[in-house]
Amino acid sequence: MGEIDDAIERADREGFTRQPPKTLQARINFLIKQLKTTKAVAAELGVSQRSVERYRKGERKHPPKAIADRIDAAVRARWQPQVRRRRRKQAATTTGITVETRARFGYTAPVGTTDDGRFRRLTVHLPPTYAQRLFNARDAGASDQQMRQIIAEGLKEIYFQDSGARALGLSDVTLNDIDYLDLDY
Repeated sequence: MGEIDDAIERADREGFTRQPPKTLQARINFLIKQLKTTKAVAAELGVSQRSVERYRKGERKHPPKAIADRIDAAVRARWQPQVRRRRRKQAATTTGITVETRARFGYTAPVGTTDDGRFRRLTVHLPPTYAQRLFNARDAGASDQQMRQIIAEGLKEIYFQDSGARALGLSDVTLNDIDYLDLDY
């Protein structure tokens, strides 16, 4: 996963209204309830069916870190999907998305103006259309670079051009060397 995917995942986790199960046994039981069989859970986690049964019964309480991380990721991916869908729909239709980043921005500008890229720290609220484009691109399997371009276009319109009030000759903005990027919706 890329930086934008990670930022979307973090934003999704922040929207949980209830915390996911904490104990290993509860997490395994949740996965079994979701996937229906221990065999399906084992295939999802990349472990044997017998290991899943041991985790379920509490015979084994401390899986290796790599497996524990896969269990955690599998639970979080299935936890409260309706909450995630509702928040994404709201962002894409009414509230929009807030991008907080520190990155190097490069751009193409008219002759006589500076077009040197430099690091900037920005917190910009993008309108719902950009949230919708970002979610659609992610669902379609877009690359991190394609999702960066969507965010860059939103920053160009809202921040650099101030919704058409300035820098109208600015033709292209790129988002490079991301120090950090966080999304909120």
